[in-house]
Amino acid sequence: MDRLAIESYFESLPKFDQDSLLTSLSNIKTKSDFQLLEIRETQFNEKQGVCPNCSSIKYVKMGKDKGVQRYKCKSCNGTFTPYTGTWMAHIHHKDKLPAYLKLMGQGLSLDKICKELSINKKTAFDWRHKIINSIKDVEHGEFIGITESDETFFLHSKKGSDSLLEKPRKRGKEVATRGISKEQVAVIVSTDRKGSVSIDIAGFGRMSKAAIEKSIGNKIGKQTILCTDGLVSYKGFALDNSLEHHVLRADLKQFVKQGKYHIQHVNSLHSRLKKWINKDLYGVATKYLQNYLNWFRFKEKFKNRSYIKEVITASLTNTKAREEYLCS
Repeated sequence: MDRLAIESYFESLPKFDQDSLLTSLSNIKTKSDFQLLEIRETQFNEKQGVCPNCSSIKYVKMGKDKGVQRYKCKSCNGTFTPYTGTWMAHIHHKDKLPAYLKLMGQGLSLDKICKELSINKKTAFDWRHKIINSIKDVEHGEFIGITESDETFFLHSKKGSDSLLEKPRKRGKEVATRGISKEQVAVIVSTDRKGSVSIDIAGFGRMSKAAIEKSIGNKIGKQTILCTDGLVSYKGFALDNSLEHHVLRADLKQFVKQGKYHIQHVNSLHSRLKKWINKDLYGVATKYLQNYLNWFRFKEKFKNRSYIKEVITASLTNTKAREEYLCS
């Protein structure tokens, strides 16, 4: 039965039956969403987890606390829940998390999320940063074959700061210094033809060879073929790592070499990233920029899959997430 047939059937029902059906469907939807939060508990019940304190696989059930299963480790005698150490630890209203993740995945602003879920803006902000901080290290695989790399720039931002010493720059206003300067944050974006993506802050102003090494030095192999623009730092990096290197110079109208060497994929990533940061999110404070770059990379990687399930499955394996968030 297609959507139009379903809508037609729904309109043919008496009002009482329509209300009853809507309630039933809402309950089914809520139950289906909330089951995603129980993924980790199911893993622990099937002895697929480890103690977050000592990594022992020897643990037993030990009652429940506010409806959440607790366990006791036989090795260190510590107690824990499936969420101990993860970003979900000590979070109230877990029943709102599936809806929050959906709205977050749709790119809604914090104000709209707060209105939709009736939660405080500080709560919405904390949840967002706990989540994106916990997925920062998800699947940083090695680049294989032709790999494109290029830098892009964001204006240095102190958005949200309560202690600005200088007059704030109005949104949309350019920096005082022409060209690349210390007022701009350099971001290095790299991707291969199989979809592996790396996005890292390289520092302020012009990008150095050391920044490139830090960003992708441990992600390249002997078979990596590097395609970049004419930045000298890339040339030095390619020589140091004995990489086949193809330089594309837009000023000489060099856009594609031999029909396959280009940086069009990475330039497309730049375009989507800058639109998302500058327009959809209305800018991001520089101190949080790397977190948002990690989030964008995650969204790109899992854009054709169930976003909520991937976030929950990936982020809940990080049992140091809460500690890292509190220390950040």
